[in-house]
Amino acid sequence: MDKVRPFDGVTVVIADDSQTIRHAVSALLGAAGCRVVVAEDGFDVLTKIVDEKPDLIFLDINMPRLDGYQTCVLVKQNDSFGKIPIILLSAQSGVFDRARSRVVQVDDYLVKPFSRDELLDMVRRHVDVSNRSINRV
Repeated sequence: MDKVRPFDGVTVVIADDSQTIRHAVSALLGAAGCRVVVAEDGFDVLTKIVDEKPDLIFLDINMPRLDGYQTCVLVKQNDSFGKIPIILLSAQSGVFDRARSRVVQVDDYLVKPFSRDELLDMVRRHVDVSNRSINRV
């Protein structure tokens, strides 16, 4: 019997400059049925969202060239992609980081290190799995 995967058909972009984080998130989300597209920095994300049209984006805050905040602003200001939910990933859980994330219209915030359940809960919050209807543009 096939194992039910709760997020079959969901495309997620994960952007983190850490190969370890990209690999771990890809494995966890892939096992839950997501199609995972990896990016190393914000510029890479911008290219990937045009090609892949993801349902959800996970962004590390601290990335070279274009950080998570800057990337979020560019995505949210774009009419074609502005409604894609963005979750920031950060080792920082301070008030300043959370406040800044609200200013750039981040949809959610996940503090590293996070568990498998916390990661999957983020997908559940931003993807309507009851009918596979995605919070799309």
